[in-house]
Amino acid sequence: LFLDPDYPAGRLAFMLGDTRPVLLVTDRATAPALPATDILRLVLDADATVEALRTLSDTDLTDADRRAPLRPPHPAYVLYTSGSTGTPKGVVGLHRGCVNRLLWCSRTYPWHAGQPVLAKTTLSFIDGTTELLGALLHGAPVVLADSLTARSPADLAALVARHRATRITVVPSLLAALLDGDTGLLATCTLWVTSGEALPPALSQRFADALPHARLVNFYGASEAGGDSLHAVADGPDVAAGTPIWNTHVHVLDAALRPVPPGVPGEIHLTGTGLARGYLHRPALTAERFVADPYGAPGERMYRTGDLGRQRPDGVVEYLGRIDDQVKIHGVRIELGEVQAALLAHPGVDRAAVAVREDTPGRKQLVAYAVPAPGTEPDPAQLRRFLRERLPRFMVPAAAVLLDALPLTANGKLDRRALPAPDVTAPEGGRAPGSPPEELMSALFAEILGLPAVGADDGFF
Repeated sequence: LFLDPDYPAGRLAFMLGDTRPVLLVTDRATAPALPATDILRLVLDADATVEALRTLSDTDLTDADRRAPLRPPHPAYVLYTSGSTGTPKGVVGLHRGCVNRLLWCSRTYPWHAGQPVLAKTTLSFIDGTTELLGALLHGAPVVLADSLTARSPADLAALVARHRATRITVVPSLLAALLDGDTGLLATCTLWVTSGEALPPALSQRFADALPHARLVNFYGASEAGGDSLHAVADGPDVAAGTPIWNTHVHVLDAALRPVPPGVPGEIHLTGTGLARGYLHRPALTAERFVADPYGAPGERMYRTGDLGRQRPDGVVEYLGRIDDQVKIHGVRIELGEVQAALLAHPGVDRAAVAVREDTPGRKQLVAYAVPAPGTEPDPAQLRRFLRERLPRFMVPAAAVLLDALPLTANGKLDRRALPAPDVTAPEGGRAPGSPPEELMSALFAEILGLPAVGADDGFF
């Protein structure tokens, strides 16, 4: 169980109380920041510990050193993820899933002895284990970025240059921030891995233009499935979640767990060696998310990711967004991921988000948020016209808002609660009423919708 000292004390106390570990390993500097508990502590740099370690063998442990033999299906770690109910849930990962992922990665995207790897992700996230353990398994030096450096794109780029790091894992939002800075500092880094959120096609193209000598790999997965489950090399604007890693299978299914045809959206389900045992002390939630695999051998399970995707005819999976991003406006179901994908297809959009707002009680509106691509100045009205050409009218956002950057949470993901309200009174232009009936209808529409004016060609919805 990895404890990040930067976490709030209340969250650390919950994690320790939920897991009830038999031993807490720490050091003198970190111990004061941890919650007070009755758990036995081993302080690594205490004089007594240092003296005891001198008398012990430095060889690997064997089953003779353990209480019982260690086997692949035994638990290896507990990682806590955010819970939809507000209570964190602990994912119990297995040794076989961790080993399978690291061995696959070493063959497909190998580490090399003597080539430094930059590790910046806290071990409390699944990506942190790959950054650290993968490199150490293969003799690659690891450059550790402290928490302050990891949050500063400029400092992170300088660290890459100082140690000539050749490999880094980032979320797309951090990748965009690094590309906004001095890309000359990133010249030594030839393998980039993105994961954790959707990789926008425009950002992938920006990467290809800025670092043509480097390779950008997009990973898709979940802590519940051992981390990375699908992979694809991004080729400019061609971005996909990809195809499965070793000993992993993916199904795109409808609500009745039936396969959907290629090109049709469905929920992504993962199965195979990487599946976790489930959620610690949460049997009901485990049964809800880890379901029987109707396409596998008896007793096999699959993990319902809650992600929306579609499969190309060649088997490559495309990520479309979250299933729980499905909303209902004016009685019509809308997938926010589909609207966002259409917005990202605009050449002037670098990053995008779509949200439902109810700034006026009882009046829900779809709002698009876009970060312009460097050197472009898209107009909100033009963005909506672009979407009208690609989406049904009921899926076109009522407003488009341009932002310098999307608001992010502490772990680098989109902070939907921080998205600003749109200025719905801003006119988009258009034909003014040209006759008394049109003037009357425009006035009635404006009165009902709470707007100062409505154009003659504007749609009511």
